[in-house]
Amino acid sequence: MAFSGGSYSEVARWLRNFLTSHAKREDPRIEVLLDTSDEREGKSYGAQLKFGEHVTPTIEFEFTEVAANRGSYAWCAALAQRVRQAAREQLLTGSPAPAR
Repeated sequence: MAFSGGSYSEVARWLRNFLTSHAKREDPRIEVLLDTSDEREGKSYGAQLKFGEHVTPTIEFEFTEVAANRGSYAWCAALAQRVRQAAREQLLTGSPAPAR
């Protein structure tokens, strides 16, 4: 469990990279929006997947849960599966913005 724990910003960086890595496995055009605004600081994160003009509903993460479990293979595997499923659903319902 070498990656468990960490500061709010370290865990946010890890979560953004993890979510991006798994969402982009479904389509490299998918973007991850991670809310770490002041009212969330030290408590939670809100993540959305964006494909073109379409954005998924917010996926909520508690800071303490992510920090405690980011070193757990089982937890990470479940999260990866969840993110990839959300990305696939976004691809079915969304459409990319036209190229300019």
